[in-house]
Amino acid sequence: MLNPQLNKHGELQHLLTIEGLKKSHIDHILDTASSFVGISDREVKKVPLMRGKSVFNLFFENSTRTRTTFEIASKRLSADVINLNIQASSTTKGESLLDTIDNLSAMHADMFVVRHSQSGAPYLIAKHLNESGQSHVHVVNAGDGRHAHPTQGLLDMYTIRHYKKDFTNLRVAIVGDILHSRVARSDIHALTTLGVPEVRAIGPHTLLPGGLEQMGVRLFTNMDEGLKDVDVIIMLRLQNERMSGALLPSAQEYFKSYGLTPERLALAKPDAIVMHPGPMNRGVEIDSAVADGSQAVILPQVTFGIAVRMAVMSILAGTHG
Repeated sequence: MLNPQLNKHGELQHLLTIEGLKKSHIDHILDTASSFVGISDREVKKVPLMRGKSVFNLFFENSTRTRTTFEIASKRLSADVINLNIQASSTTKGESLLDTIDNLSAMHADMFVVRHSQSGAPYLIAKHLNESGQSHVHVVNAGDGRHAHPTQGLLDMYTIRHYKKDFTNLRVAIVGDILHSRVARSDIHALTTLGVPEVRAIGPHTLLPGGLEQMGVRLFTNMDEGLKDVDVIIMLRLQNERMSGALLPSAQEYFKSYGLTPERLALAKPDAIVMHPGPMNRGVEIDSAVADGSQAVILPQVTFGIAVRMAVMSILAGTHG
């Protein structure tokens, strides 16, 4: 079956998931992002690569941070950005998702950035565009259900490459609610594709999904054992609704077993970096002393996220010249 993300030449047409992408696709995105980062790591250049193009942010699920970084990235590329509050719009009036897409396409949309609580919604939109002769319109998945969050996975890879240079000798630990995390899924696919020899998943049994070992991931329910000698620690946000459910006892208990404290960080390599997709729950998954410490690269991740999203959008927009 053809990968719905790629055109007939094997080039990226949509970005729906990291799964199934070749290493060359990921490297191309990271290299392009690198060209947008200024001399200082905190600066992202403005380039007119998408002047005259329209990017529609379709967020069926709230996420101020992701939407804002896509908006900034679009503006740095000189694109026109249209933010739609879908909760208050046509789909609530009974118009179907694909009718909404057709109406927006008729307004000369060039790209849809889609976030949706249902896994697979961006696929449905991309498939519809391809089949209805609108393959010039590109779709970027900004997070769908529990399935994938490819630009977060890519910005995590950019951050690791920036600080560690080479993927082929790293131990990377992903810690927390892996069961519900689309970020964890995207990270695992990207890390294995880029040749990381050891990926570890650390969390309570109730939050470790089945099938991870088939992906080559080592599982740990003991945080201290899992962090021993790792180079990179990716902390995941614990969502409050998990705390009130039957999966976990309490925030305090969780922090006692799986919170990243300075003492636990000391078990990793001395030059290990600490990452977090944000927003952080301080005192639940991460201690403030670690979040604000010298090994945390959480704020640079945000800057790199703008450059990576610029790279994805400019590559997609350039697929058809």
